[in-house]
Amino acid sequence: MNFLELLLIAVGLSMDAFSVSVCKGLTTKRFSWRMALVCGLWFGLFQALMPVIGYYLGVQFQGLIETFDHWIAFGLLFLIGANMIREAVWGKKEEGEDSGALDFKTMLLLAIATSIDALAAGVSFACIQVKIWSSVLIIGITTFLFSVLGVKIGNVFGSKFEKSATIVGGIILIVIGLKILLEHLGVITF
Repeated sequence: MNFLELLLIAVGLSMDAFSVSVCKGLTTKRFSWRMALVCGLWFGLFQALMPVIGYYLGVQFQGLIETFDHWIAFGLLFLIGANMIREAVWGKKEEGEDSGALDFKTMLLLAIATSIDALAAGVSFACIQVKIWSSVLIIGITTFLFSVLGVKIGNVFGSKFEKSATIVGGIILIVIGLKILLEHLGVITF
C-alpha cells in the first residue's frame, strides 16, 4: 500500500472523530485551543491504538484466512464506509456528542466509539501486510489534525460540513476496499 492510499484511509477513518469534534466546537461560543487539543489527543491516540490491536488480532489468524484475506479487507472497509454513510444520512447523534464536556468518561467513550472502525481496519491491514507502525503514525497524526480542525470548524461554521465529511470518509473507505479486492483478483494492477 502506497503513502497516498494510506493517507486516504487515514482521512476516511478520521471522519468520525472529525464529526464529533465539529459537535464539540458547536457547543462553545468562543474557540478554545484547550478543547481542540484535548479532542485531537484523545481521538488521535485511539485511532492509532485500535489498528495496532486489530493488526495483531489479524496476524494471529492470518494463516487461516490467507486465501480469502482480500475479501475480508474489502468486506471490513466496505462495512465501515457504508456504516459511516448510513449514520451520516439516517443516524442519530450519539449520547454526549452535543455536549462540550471534556471529562475523562465522556472523552473515553467518544474516543472508543469513533475508533471501532480503526480496529477493523487494523485487521484488514494484517490481511494485506501493511507496515503497521508507519501506518498508525499516519492515522494518528491525521486524526489529531482533523479533530483540532473539526473543533475550529464547528465553532466557526456550525454543523454545515459534519454530514458531508462523514459521507466522504465512508466513500473513501469503500473505494480503497474495492481497489484492494480488484488488485488481488487481478482485475486491476498498479
